[in-house]
Formats: sequence, C-alpha cells, structure tokens
Amino acid sequence: MIAPGADLKIYVATRPVDFRRGMDGLALAVQEMLDLDPYCGAAFVFRAKRADRIKISVWDRTGLVLVHKRLGGSKFVWPQVRDGVMRMSPAMFATLFEGLDWRLVRPERARRPKLAG
Repeated sequence: MIAPGADLKIYVATRPVDFRRGMDGLALAVQEMLDLDPYCGAAFVFRAKRADRIKISVWDRTGLVLVHKRLGGSKFVWPQVRDGVMRMSPAMFATLFEGLDWRLVRPERARRPKLAG
C-alpha cells in the first residue's frame, strides 16, 4: 500500500486518461503528457472519464506500483479538467482516495523553529 508521508510528491493529471492503460502506458503518459519522470518516486494520480475510478502509479525503487480503485455508488471529487498537472498534498490525496471532497482540506504548514532549545 502507498503510505503518503509528508515528503511524498503527488501529481494529479487533470485530464482523464484511457483506463485500458496499464503500468507502462501510464508511465509513458507521465513522460509525454505531464513532462515528468515516472521513476522519480512521486505518486501520479489519473482519472477515468467516469469520475468513479482512480489509478495511482508510483516507482518504489524496486518496481512500478499500480493501484486501481473504483468507488461503489459514488464519485471522486476531481480538480477542474484542463491540460496539465496539479500538485496535491498528502492530506488532500488521502481525502481524495477515500472518496471525500479534498478541496475542504487545508493542511497546516509546518513551522520551522528559529532557535534550538
């Protein structure tokens, strides 16, 4: 399972992709559509034309992982469809993956201490 930590970069393709694509086809889509490296360790999130399906592709340094989820009876809340890619926080991604409205999540920024002690 993909456990999104605070340092995981998550990119969402804002346009639907053909969900007949497998790992290699989605890796190619990352390179060609998003102009990013599919083997950089980031999570790449894709949607189908039907808003009830999601695919996530991640390189975990040993292989390419593909997660496919279909919601039963509801739809994912997706960003506005446009060309390109959108960056998403791990908290927003976890909310999206649960089928909830990720736009309501406002993660607090971690504040770095000015002084030790």
